[in-house]
Amino acid sequence: MSRTPAAIARRLAQGLKRTEEPTAAAEAPILLHRETFRLPRAQAGETARAFFERYPEEAFRTRIESWRVLENGLVEFTMRRLPHGA
Repeated sequence: MSRTPAAIARRLAQGLKRTEEPTAAAEAPILLHRETFRLPRAQAGETARAFFERYPEEAFRTRIESWRVLENGLVEFTMRRLPHGA
């Protein structure tokens, strides 16, 4: 069995053709939510902590997806959350 990208794509496409009715997962809404912030360092930390408090790990898969310090000194970061079980 070939593992090239083209071979994988063909196998996936053949599997999709066999599916006659959409599955419940295919019909479910996307619950992933992202917010990007650009804030001074101190305020960025406070905002991230507040985000984790508002969307706790027990109920959501909350993550800092990416962050970087911009040339002007601001911190740009993206917070991501996805409800558990989704």
